[in-house]
Amino acid sequence: MTTKTSCRWFRQARLSIRSLRRWTEMRHTLAVLVENRPGVLVHISGLIARRAFNIESITAGYTEEADITRITIVVEGDNRSLEQVVNQLSKLVDVIKIVELTSEPSIERELALIKVKANPETRSDIVDIVEIFRAKIVDVNRETMVIELTGEETKIDALCEVLKDHGIVEMVRTGKVALSRRPGAAKETE
Repeated sequence: MTTKTSCRWFRQARLSIRSLRRWTEMRHTLAVLVENRPGVLVHISGLIARRAFNIESITAGYTEEADITRITIVVEGDNRSLEQVVNQLSKLVDVIKIVELTSEPSIERELALIKVKANPETRSDIVDIVEIFRAKIVDVNRETMVIELTGEETKIDALCEVLKDHGIVEMVRTGKVALSRRPGAAKETE
């Protein structure tokens, strides 16, 4: 085997390992219904962190029932590790139900507020961009505009990419929220 051939083989092997890692480690979206009590979110995020999962997004909010909170968590990892995390989470007293939304039809959205530089010369361009993305302008002053966009992560990323040229002053994103498209509530699923 020549040096050139061995280098090519090594590069192909390295690429195969990378793609295998990407295949086994994927993003998982979990909907966790919990009792609305202080400290529950800390327990859940701590448990996930101890399992060496990186929490890419975590949101918590009220549900249709005042005593139940819905936590939507996006983590990256392999299926085996995720199964361990789900088993550990289900042992927590305050956890009512866990639904893995990655493998079923679901609706996922994120909200972003983006403050962008806007002088009189660039305002009309920014307004055109906002209309194309079906976003809203929620605040305007002499130097900036605040844009609100709700949509999938890729849509928000695309808007940010376009607005970069105008100068993003600051931005905040809520993280993903998700609901199953199946009839009925998450707590009723098997």
